[in-house]
Amino acid sequence: MQETFEIQAQPRTDSGKGASRRLRRRGSLPGIIYGAHQAPVMVTLEHREMLLHLSSEAFYSHILTLNLAGAKERVVLKDLQRHPYKPVVLHADFQRVSESELIRIRVPLHFANQTTAPGVKKGGLISHAVTEVEIACLPRDLPEFIEVDTGLLELGQSIHLSELTLPTGVQLAHKPEPDLPVVSVHGARGGGSDEETAVTAVTAAAAPAAAKPAGAKPAAAKPAAAKSTSK
Repeated sequence: MQETFEIQAQPRTDSGKGASRRLRRRGSLPGIIYGAHQAPVMVTLEHREMLLHLSSEAFYSHILTLNLAGAKERVVLKDLQRHPYKPVVLHADFQRVSESELIRIRVPLHFANQTTAPGVKKGGLISHAVTEVEIACLPRDLPEFIEVDTGLLELGQSIHLSELTLPTGVQLAHKPEPDLPVVSVHGARGGGSDEETAVTAVTAAAAPAAAKPAGAKPAAAKPAAAKSTSK
């Protein structure tokens, strides 16, 4: 069953930094709604309610219901400004959705079968280079997340952006250039057998000796060849 979210909001007329600070002191936060060929509307939201919603991963990639003074709007969260170090939201942007128009939104990636990948069974480690992607789709096709199946990855193999399996009606918002790896399986750092480690150590130790044999003198010091033995 798909999760639903409803946000309570009130219209506001005051704008500017001073007005925003006053809102935050009262436990509220400023926001704005725009899109769907309608005029933007400034709104006031309850900070505590927003923090509760934001604790759910699904909130970021769902169609939300914004209850604006009794009138309900379907929106998606487009941008969020947070305090650099306090658990405080400073501003929220919402975009209205139209059933006939594509929306662009970031959705999380969920990685499946990580422990059963052949490369992992051989001692490799999973590395996530990308954890979310921006997609374009109609509202009815919006997925909560995109699953990435890592179950066939061998050591040294990766899955790239262009190789993601997207749901019907969903596409990447931008052509993947460069085509970055999303997830990879690589050898454990410092990995290798004890024998390989020992061979490497011996080779490294022997290299200087091979380049300069024991007892050899610098090329510039050739006293025997330079002096005459005649009397």
